Amino acid sequence: MVIRIGAVRLLTLSIVRAPRRPVAFVYAASMSNRTYGISEVVGTSPISSDDAIRNAVARASKTLRHVDWFEVIGVRGQIKDGGVEHFQVTIKVGFRLEDE
Repeated sequence: MVIRIGAVRLLTLSIVRAPRRPVAFVYAASMSNRTYGISEVVGTSPISSDDAIRNAVARASKTLRHVDWFEVIGVRGQIKDGGVEHFQVTIKVGFRLEDE
């Protein structure tokens, strides 16, 4: 859309976000008739955010059985002397609950 104010033209953009699908819907095809628990974990790494995610998943897999998926909730880090000192990534980990 273009808006004219006197001799000045302003171009405005409309950003339309697609609605987020619920996690259960996204994974429905491979998760039929199952019940999942969710645990929130923070992984850290001095190397990268990807490495922090891998550390979080690896550690959660040692404690929880049947870990099947993760979702990144947030990324933050520690700054020292103008550079990134440490990456911290918060993830939700989905694990399949065992049948009785």
